[in-house]
Amino acid sequence: MATDENGKFGRYGGQYVPEALMAAVEELDDAYRRYVLENEDGFMDEFRARLRDFGGRPTPLQHADRLSERYGFDVYLKREDLLHGGAHKLNNALGQCLLAKYMGKDRIVAETGAGQHGTATAMAAAHLGMECEVYMGERDINRQRPNVFRMRLNGATVNPVTTGRGTLKEAINETMREWATTVEDTHYVIGSVVGPHPFPAMVRDFQSVIGEEARRQAEERIGGLPDSVVACAGGGSNTMGAFDAFVDDESVSLIAVEAGGSSLDVDEEAGVAPNSASLATGQEGVLHGARTKLLQDTTGQILESHSVSSGLDYAGVGPELANLVDEGRVTPTAVDDDAALEGFHRLSQLEGIIPALESAHAIAYLERADPDDLGEHVVVNLSGRGDKDLESVVEETEKRDIESAPEMGVFE
Repeated sequence: MATDENGKFGRYGGQYVPEALMAAVEELDDAYRRYVLENEDGFMDEFRARLRDFGGRPTPLQHADRLSERYGFDVYLKREDLLHGGAHKLNNALGQCLLAKYMGKDRIVAETGAGQHGTATAMAAAHLGMECEVYMGERDINRQRPNVFRMRLNGATVNPVTTGRGTLKEAINETMREWATTVEDTHYVIGSVVGPHPFPAMVRDFQSVIGEEARRQAEERIGGLPDSVVACAGGGSNTMGAFDAFVDDESVSLIAVEAGGSSLDVDEEAGVAPNSASLATGQEGVLHGARTKLLQDTTGQILESHSVSSGLDYAGVGPELANLVDEGRVTPTAVDDDAALEGFHRLSQLEGIIPALESAHAIAYLERADPDDLGEHVVVNLSGRGDKDLESVVEETEKRDIESAPEMGVFE
């Protein structure tokens, strides 16, 4: 979907940024149009070649035999966990770092929640010979120590953010402040389809390779399009990447699975939403430079979100995804923490694939979905691998009576 001249998807999106950032946003918009949309100087050709040679694309579309047997319909996993770095994040990080090169900038700043975007950006910056600085909430640093080490190993500086709850929202705030003071030589590689225009459209375009490949692979494997495409949704980059190639195909259901946390209720008095389900429970507002659906109280104050998965722990969602939900083209649903942990164990034990906790939400949705709603052929975007989450999963599983915990045996 194209944005209008104001960078909006319906009534969402736009450029709600301070004056200090307008010149940088306008410069980026010009570069996006020239290099990404018009392929000036062969930018997109180089991007695709680097995704192939450095990233390892295309990723497979794997038939999940035992999940398919369990649910009675064909489950296909789009294996973004096999992309270099272990998640879909490299598609966007490599695209934006390369774009910065074409713009004459040699320094990168980025935010990260689960650490996968930070890791991908650090890898892309090292690959292209660029300086890289990553802002990460202190709470997420403690939850995702392996990714912190990987970022530093690739030469990036990791700055802990201690304000608020020390999660993704605060990391984005700090990165935007840093960008505002260094725009002449620095590009901000935002990690999802959020932020001011052109970020939502640009990140979607870099991630759209997921859906393009899945569409082509489905046509080869099943002789046509899938009946449904399922993806977890935090900010929404893997979601829009998986959905974009199918948006115009009304026969394909598009299902965005959000983090239901511990409850879909909101405690406004405490300023807390014990979930990260902006599509299902959010209200219209402005966050990080764009109008979209947010977790906020009646006075417009942003609520603190929650998810067992760091990468979904965000109080907003991409404006295009919000618009597609309003239009009825995308169906939002939520999976709680316990179900996501069960999904993590289930995929590990039934298919030998350890998923990221983010991706485990999409897997968990299959357990309770109505097969009649999904159809015969279902593609699930497996957005990342779970190495980064093992420590968290051990800790969280010990707190709960998880049905699929290893000591309880393999599913029959």
